[in-house]
Amino acid sequence: MQLHKHWWKILSILLLTYTVIAGFLIEVPDLPIIRQSIRNLFFHVCMWFTMIILFTVSMVYSIRYLRNFRPSDDAVASEASHTGLLFGFLGLFTGMLWANFTWGKAWTNDPQLNGAAVSMLVYLAYRVLRNSLDEVHKRAKVAAVYNIFAYVILIIFLFILPRMAEGSLHPGKGGDESMTVKGLDDRMRLVFYPAILGWILLGTWILSIRLRIRRIRERLQEH
Repeated sequence: MQLHKHWWKILSILLLTYTVIAGFLIEVPDLPIIRQSIRNLFFHVCMWFTMIILFTVSMVYSIRYLRNFRPSDDAVASEASHTGLLFGFLGLFTGMLWANFTWGKAWTNDPQLNGAAVSMLVYLAYRVLRNSLDEVHKRAKVAAVYNIFAYVILIIFLFILPRMAEGSLHPGKGGDESMTVKGLDDRMRLVFYPAILGWILLGTWILSIRLRIRRIRERLQEH
């Protein structure tokens, strides 16, 4: 194993190990209602960051495919969206755990939560669309167009509509800066920023594995 080629994988392991250990051991602000559950910030929020990065990569490679029609671009777009869904559902799961502690139930009629659910359904529909078309070029082309619109919907439902809605219970909304990056104290920043990088590197690692498996399957089908 050539370490200089895999340094970022080692960094991911180190950062996530640090995230888990420090995330549970450091002293955190004792905010009303949220209390010790604020530690979920190092997991839930960072997973959503990773999801957005992966969906952005997927959208960019869909645009690249529509420009050049290279199968490799379609492969990256497909696998990046698949990996993004993984982190999206992990984000939903950790968010539901957090909501259950904070609000007394795993799901409420909150604009941020509903927007997240809609976004996941939109990307699940993208996977269904890809599996419903047999002709390779047509599937890639239609999926690429849909993927671009899916990304626009993601931005609208996660970032625009929740900010326009009134009465959101979600931390960081309604003028409450205590749960935003700006409102974090220095102790939490020392874990939060490495956690973001660690989760993003893990997402990149999973994406690279999925692409490698895809290439192996395509070669086996050729033979």
